[in-house]
Amino acid sequence: MIFERIRNIREDNDLTQSQIAEFLNINQRTYSRYERGEISIAVETLCKLADYYGTSLDYLAGRTDIKTPYSSKKIK
Repeated sequence: MIFERIRNIREDNDLTQSQIAEFLNINQRTYSRYERGEISIAVETLCKLADYYGTSLDYLAGRTDIKTPYSSKKIK
């Protein structure tokens, strides 16, 4: 599911795989493999993508359909 979300959000933002790979400081081929679900994405990389797109990790992971990121307030 993650691979579908990262591909869709990239395409929704009219970005290329090369542009995102450059942002992540990885090879375009590696990023392409993420989008195809061939290799797992490190949590740190997902955090960078969530911050870049202004969304939550849960959205990227397919746990929610709400794109809005969570509040930065700590939950008590």
